[in-house]
Amino acid sequence: MDEKSTVAENTLRLKRTFAAQREKVFRAWTEPEALKKWFAPTDNHSTPFAEVDLRVGGRYRIDIKDPAGKLFRLGGTFREVRPPEKLVYTWAWEGDADIGETLVTVEFRDLGKSTEVALTHELFPDEKALKNHEWGWSGGLDRLSRIL
Repeated sequence: MDEKSTVAENTLRLKRTFAAQREKVFRAWTEPEALKKWFAPTDNHSTPFAEVDLRVGGRYRIDIKDPAGKLFRLGGTFREVRPPEKLVYTWAWEGDADIGETLVTVEFRDLGKSTEVALTHELFPDEKALKNHEWGWSGGLDRLSRIL
């Protein structure tokens, strides 16, 4: 089930319900080998590298490769880690000072045999950056739904 995204003041909000228990969805979001299976906007992209130091102050890094072989690297620092309920972390694309650092909050709501994920990605410098990330997150969440 999909709820439409809402955009306000350069903040992206998405909600998705996954047919999996909350702990499994949380692990898919935080374990490197699981991230490599879904964390890219389309099936033509890949995630060849992911590392996660899952603790407040810990860092993560993810590489996404596009169909032409170009590598995009992003990373950040965890500000809040509450397994399996909530993650808050910074987000920055390496080599892209135009976007700067943004902030991601992911909340995992237990619905018994399914899990609602509420994603908020905020502090975009402009609507273009927000729309690009909306495309990326939507495709990635579609891929996550298929692997769960």
